[in-house]
Amino acid sequence: MSVFGGMSKGERNRIKIRVRTAMASQAQIEGRYLGGRPPYGYRIAEAGPHPNPAKAADGKRLHRLEPDPDTAWVVVRIFTEYLRGKGYYAIAESLTCDGIPCPSAHDRARNPHRPGHAWSKGAVRAILANPRYTGHEVWNKQRKDEVLLDIDDVTLGHRTKLARNAPEQWIWSAQPVHEPLISMATFTRAQAKRQARRTQPHLERKPRPTDRSYALRGLIHCALCHRKMQGTFNNGKPHYRCRYTAEYAKTTALDHPLTVYVREELLLPALDKWIATTFAPGRLTTTLRALQEQATQSPDTTAAAAAQRMIAECDRRITQYRTALDAGANPQLVTTWINQAQTEKASAQQDLLATTTARPEILTTEHIQHMVTVLGAITDRLLAASPERKRPLYEGFGLKLTLDMQKRVVTIESQPSEACTYQECPRGT
Repeated sequence: MSVFGGMSKGERNRIKIRVRTAMASQAQIEGRYLGGRPPYGYRIAEAGPHPNPAKAADGKRLHRLEPDPDTAWVVVRIFTEYLRGKGYYAIAESLTCDGIPCPSAHDRARNPHRPGHAWSKGAVRAILANPRYTGHEVWNKQRKDEVLLDIDDVTLGHRTKLARNAPEQWIWSAQPVHEPLISMATFTRAQAKRQARRTQPHLERKPRPTDRSYALRGLIHCALCHRKMQGTFNNGKPHYRCRYTAEYAKTTALDHPLTVYVREELLLPALDKWIATTFAPGRLTTTLRALQEQATQSPDTTAAAAAQRMIAECDRRITQYRTALDAGANPQLVTTWINQAQTEKASAQQDLLATTTARPEILTTEHIQHMVTVLGAITDRLLAASPERKRPLYEGFGLKLTLDMQKRVVTIESQPSEACTYQECPRGT
């Protein structure tokens, strides 16, 4: 098994090297668009049939970027205002005040997880750092590395870690391949200014402390913006805060205070009391049965059924178009029909995947019997644990807290996982 495993891994690495080398050559020599989401300011357009005859026969075509008339001018405005002296937040605030939709609001279909209320500093920063606005195709900006979970026990396997490559490792196309929104000189000036701001002594960040723990880190959300609240120490005690206005421009659609604060010691006693009552041994089976009924009734199957019908209809149309192509129909016209059907099918598949992913896990009777024993033990440990050790216990209960400071109310939701344990899995799952 070790020999076969080594041979398989070696072949996998060889395939990866060949594929990445081919993609790098296509990006650098041909300037080919290699897929992915188009950057804000561009949209995808067709660039002719695929050069591979076999893929061209299947209806596959090349694509390229072309300026989006609705958003291209916004990119030019961002670079212009930045070079005139405005900062990230000032640019975001001016765009929001002028009623210009932010990237997530402009493309809601692919950004349902973002609020889309206003422009953020991060969105402005990402646009200023994107070299594709110069008309060049740029590839290899990031990579995926496989890191051993434990160097002393390689049998535990690897985890995939996304990392960003240095600018000198980026693959640039030899010539501009799509219409530029800004000149290379403008982009170079913007990067020089960004680099100068990062290297100024008074802008250096203080080292972040690493010895502070937060029992509700990643579990508590703000009811106004639905973002996770940050952990912070104030007067020697752990707090949670939401600084939405520090990252996003002010907007009338969301009346968010400057900062929302809550002290951890005000939440933990009430939270532990709720858990001890709801998941008490005498009520645990009833609680899990209620979770099972809610999970069974909550999924909305209408959207999933509609997506499945659309996928079946697209498959039928594609088969019909290929039959017409074999019968001697116009190849260009039939290829257009097939591409349209494949686009609709891909959209329906994404809708179906989103519906399936969002569907909560339905607890079975076996799961409930297992969780009665495990959660009962976790409840006993929770009452005796110190605050810094309660986080894995809260994760075992699948807690999600939503803080509404206007009403001074915290809403608690619990969706326990099937394998709730106090120890952490070495694989991180």
